[in-house]
Amino acid sequence: MLAYSGGLDTSVMIPWIREKYGMNVIAVLVDVGQKEDFESAVERAEKLGAVEVVKKDARSEFVKDYVFKAIKANSLYEGVYPMGTSLSRPLIASKIVEVAEEKGASTVAHGCTGKGNDQVRFEVSIRSLNPRLKILAPVREWGLSRDEEVKYLEKKGVEMDRGKSRFSIDDNLWSRSIEGGELEDPWVEPPEEAFVWSRPVPEAPDKPEYITLEFEKGVPVKLNGEKLNPVELILRVNMIAGSHGFGRIDHMEDRVVGIKSREVYEAPAALTLIKAHQDLEKLVLTRMELEEKRKIEATWAWLVYSGLWFEPLRRAVDAFIDCTQENVEGEVRIKLFKGEATVVGRRSGKSLYDEKKATYSSLSKFDQSLADGFIQLWGLSTVRANEVRSHES
Repeated sequence: MLAYSGGLDTSVMIPWIREKYGMNVIAVLVDVGQKEDFESAVERAEKLGAVEVVKKDARSEFVKDYVFKAIKANSLYEGVYPMGTSLSRPLIASKIVEVAEEKGASTVAHGCTGKGNDQVRFEVSIRSLNPRLKILAPVREWGLSRDEEVKYLEKKGVEMDRGKSRFSIDDNLWSRSIEGGELEDPWVEPPEEAFVWSRPVPEAPDKPEYITLEFEKGVPVKLNGEKLNPVELILRVNMIAGSHGFGRIDHMEDRVVGIKSREVYEAPAALTLIKAHQDLEKLVLTRMELEEKRKIEATWAWLVYSGLWFEPLRRAVDAFIDCTQENVEGEVRIKLFKGEATVVGRRSGKSLYDEKKATYSSLSKFDQSLADGFIQLWGLSTVRANEVRSHES
């Protein structure tokens, strides 16, 4: 059972596994919103000798069961990356295991290298779901270069398009990852040709655009007052925010295996929705809830990035997050302009903001005389410590 993407590595693996391991291959192609020519990928797999190609449309499941959890967790690994690739891997692994059990397969294979994070995500997920399945990671073993892989396929009568981008792309509904080529030099600015989802800022509209996002129990349900299915909502926000040049990420990332990696991403919808959600939480959650949730969010992001989606702690953390989200409902207004997404308004029926207490006008209902006693009690230990220690010095 092969986790088949339709790309070069997993295409090579179909005949390679048959020749080197003596096993038939069923290719499983999981659609999580990637821009893939699925028809060509299926034809190529069949031509290379796959005994069957199974395609699973998991886009809706990806959003509802994975992306929505990430939004509720304000999930940004190292404070930057919204983890589109990380989120998709346990879902893909679950579909591979599901088909393997249906077909009676004994072994599953993936096309990950020995340097990246995905090998960890796939293998830990597969073993967590069905430890009886054997796992093959041929790319870690064969040591072939890209040119050698292309020649190998040509001998099999299959040509891969050499005219494609020199970058390695992994995309889905939530993010687009761009690696390789000159991007491996952290000093080199990513060229415009690397980006697809976002306009160059100089070419973005000269007038700002305002959008309103409505949330219920922590997840987005409406865009500009229109109720949309989850997949369509993300696609629309991605298009709108990207058209204003927003959503690019360029940072140095710490991989699970210990290697530092320069990573470039596009994630207009992810960054916009998380920013809106974070802002709404500030309106409806208490300070104590917010402070504790920030700690939990870092744990959630680390677990998911590190391939531990099926770790019991992740489910326990989800329980805490879900409890806080019962009160996260309302609208957030965002201004998109020249590469920026700025929250400019928020409102909620569960808002903890009390204008009569916060205002500096004559309408204020706050008894300011209470502040004196509060300040004395608040600083009591600090003031006493400094009194004692000043004598010692």
